Amino acid sequence: MRLENENPGVSDVSPIVHKITEVVRAENQTISMEERLENSGFLYDPEIVEKVLKRCFKVRGLALRFFNWVKHRAGFNHTTGTYNTMIFIAGEGKEFDLVEKLVEEMEKNLCHKDVKTWSILISHYGKAKMIGKALLVFEKMKKSVSEPDERAYKLIISSLSAVGKADIAMELYKEMVHKEMVVDLKLYQQLLNCLSRSGNVSSVRSVGDDMIKIYQFPEHTVYSHMLKSFCISGRIREALELIHELKSRNITVDTGSLQILVKGLCRADRIADALEIADIIKKNNVVHGKVYEIIISGYLRKNDISKALELFTSVKESGHLPAVTTYTELMQHLFQSNEYQRACELYDDMLENGVEPDSVAIMAVVAGHVRHSHVSQAWEVFRSMKEKGFKISQKSYSVFIEELCRVSRADEAFKLLNDMWDSKLNIGDGIFHLVITCLEKGGELEKVKILKQMQTTFRLQEGELAALTLNNQSHSGGSNSNYDLSDSTELGQNVNSNQVQSGKTEVHLVQLPPVVYNSHDLHKICGILSSSMDWCLMQDALEKCAVQFTPELVVEILRNCQRHGYAALQFFRWVGLRPGYNHTAETYNMSIKISGCAKDFKHMRNLYLEMRRRDCLITSETWTIMIMQYGRAGLTEIALQKFKEMKADGFQPSGSTFKYLIICLCGRKGRKVDEAIKTFSEMICAGFMPDKELFEICLDCLCEMGKLSDARRLTESLRKDGLTIPIYDSLLIRALCRARRLEDALALVDERGQGQSTLYRYIFGSIIHGLLREGRLDDAFLKVEELKQLSIYPTVHVYTSFIVYFFKEKQMARALEIFKKMVDDGCEPTIVTYSALIRGYMDMGMVSDAWSVFRRMTLKGPFPDFKTYSMFINCLCKVSRSEEALQLIHEMMDKGIFPSTVNFRIVFHGLNREGKQDLAQSVSKTKWVLKSKRKFLT
Repeated sequence: MRLENENPGVSDVSPIVHKITEVVRAENQTISMEERLENSGFLYDPEIVEKVLKRCFKVRGLALRFFNWVKHRAGFNHTTGTYNTMIFIAGEGKEFDLVEKLVEEMEKNLCHKDVKTWSILISHYGKAKMIGKALLVFEKMKKSVSEPDERAYKLIISSLSAVGKADIAMELYKEMVHKEMVVDLKLYQQLLNCLSRSGNVSSVRSVGDDMIKIYQFPEHTVYSHMLKSFCISGRIREALELIHELKSRNITVDTGSLQILVKGLCRADRIADALEIADIIKKNNVVHGKVYEIIISGYLRKNDISKALELFTSVKESGHLPAVTTYTELMQHLFQSNEYQRACELYDDMLENGVEPDSVAIMAVVAGHVRHSHVSQAWEVFRSMKEKGFKISQKSYSVFIEELCRVSRADEAFKLLNDMWDSKLNIGDGIFHLVITCLEKGGELEKVKILKQMQTTFRLQEGELAALTLNNQSHSGGSNSNYDLSDSTELGQNVNSNQVQSGKTEVHLVQLPPVVYNSHDLHKICGILSSSMDWCLMQDALEKCAVQFTPELVVEILRNCQRHGYAALQFFRWVGLRPGYNHTAETYNMSIKISGCAKDFKHMRNLYLEMRRRDCLITSETWTIMIMQYGRAGLTEIALQKFKEMKADGFQPSGSTFKYLIICLCGRKGRKVDEAIKTFSEMICAGFMPDKELFEICLDCLCEMGKLSDARRLTESLRKDGLTIPIYDSLLIRALCRARRLEDALALVDERGQGQSTLYRYIFGSIIHGLLREGRLDDAFLKVEELKQLSIYPTVHVYTSFIVYFFKEKQMARALEIFKKMVDDGCEPTIVTYSALIRGYMDMGMVSDAWSVFRRMTLKGPFPDFKTYSMFINCLCKVSRSEEALQLIHEMMDKGIFPSTVNFRIVFHGLNREGKQDLAQSVSKTKWVLKSKRKFLT
């Protein structure tokens, strides 16, 4: 059926826009988008094209294809409006190469840039902190026909303030004042904060005078904002001077301003001064409870819980009922400090005093219960939210699921995720990944399968919902909505974080665009690529498939076929030659990752060079993947060289780039400690906060190399960034124990005096393990008894250390006695515990018992990982059971665990020693086949 809009000037084009959008987004069809558009009979005008592009802003690749296709239509020419929309979409995706190409294309086509064009460019360059580019655009705007308007000035000053360019921001602000443009309060606050951070106090005063004299802001509002800017930037002396000046001029300082000052004093660790200010407020008979709550928060920031509780009690006795936020903050700190009972009592006290808990307070209690192994109580509190009339949010579900996964309660996390699904809440990929990983560790493969199906369904539904939302916006937007494209709050906002999240960073190195493919097509292609070693057979099957390939589908195929690297990379080359298909940065990045995982660095480099030849957008993620793969192989010199090349080419390293480079520099293979320390400092200077995993790796490396002063400096920086003192100390003590520097670790514990009790909760296992490695059994038992007196009981780590020790001393009966006591005490054995039993049995020559433990693990969990398999293989080969070790090699591959070169070599030499040369040759062949499956062989 042909659909025609014979009158393109019709006022309501929404139905036509909707139909065209459906065609553009329905990329899972067997006919290409371009062909379907060609055959549809639609007529296009700039208004329709612009509205279609707006609805496709979340699927940038499809929007660009439509944009490029429609410009070749007879009688159609892109306008400033359509270019503005496409430039905005490219800028939102940080595809600045594409942005520049579009701008050049506008100029070639003599398409006039209007104020909106310049504003969009300034906004996106500013948000990306490409200040040089933003200023260049602003200067070009000044020279163009379109003079910068009020909005353009606000955008550029806001961008400059965000990166601390105070002098230039002040200069442009003066231009605004000279041109009598209106400066709003939000921009003033940004400018004041920037000037305060730079130390330009005279300019802060000057801007404050302008606010009062020129723009007629009330004095108390202006001085409150000035005070706030001083406090935020840590300029407490200037803040106090301003307060004294206001008092001398008999200008009333309102309670709100004094609260700001108290908060600033607390942040500057001047709580004594804050208490003086609070007492002044109290003497003036002003309600003072809120001020004292700020001071309580200050004590908690210093982890001084005893003083916080003391002040909290005092505030309550004075007749002021603390706010729910204060209760919540105290409970969170008590839970973190293992003061479980006191935290629960505080929650009960809150309820008894009639302070209605909010969702944050309730979830703090839920998380505290879970972390202290009281999961049933956590469920009771969580269910009470519905009874109290709360609508349980996506955040609340996510917090509970994360905590359950942390303590390996996979079944309950699965149940909760199903509740979340039934509530039709947004379930991010991160939550799906977390629960799937937890279930996989527990061997719940059927539930894993269900969750993966749910994830795919949710992605598809999410794509449809995004389209519907944009349709509604377009219907109600009217003709003036174009200008709002430069405001990210209307069309969605990218969330950036400098915090590298442990265990998640690598997953997101290759970004997955919104899902616009058919899951049936995905499974079909993956089945073909895993079915054979013969590329000709695979290619023949692919040619017969009626699948329309998109970059999104190709990325997911490559992601799912990483184990079959050879087939995946052949497929990558084949699909790149298909008519109408072009690879994207995401598809190249995934292929580069697959090549690097197989240590096929030649092909990895070739893919990178191919990206450059084809003008494909190279990003910091591309460089990060290459650096990571060289680092994993121990090629640290090359990884460092790539890091330098990356910066030389104008790419800014991301948090992930720094993390993976530092990890490889700290690794035992190719270790470069001085470079690691230098890179770590560079990471901090660039504004990226290393996560706990990276801190631990660095500390372990420094302690092993005897660089204890550097390790201490590193942990000092950790303390400054907000981690509590027990965590700060425990990380260093654990690293010292791992590096066999037990005396240094014990000396550090002794230094802590009164804080030892809390500290031992974190380091109990590390200290016992360290003592036992030194052969100090009596000291270890004494330490266990000593800590029991402090209500600190042995953990699974402690029990496992004793089991390892007794097996090593050939005291099997005592080792098994400890294991039984551990189970009786309710400590669930971990994969490390079972691995210790296997090694212990093997050392005692009890091979059948070792196999019994191993088979128990494969049936009931925790399931053997790479380290368990490697350890068992080594043990079997040592006692001339290499044929059984070969069996484990095949079992590893069947379960998707790649055996290492060392695994193959040990089994190969073991079989040769035992006179089984034929089997030894089969090991070499298996190794070659595995290598062939992973590498791109030309």
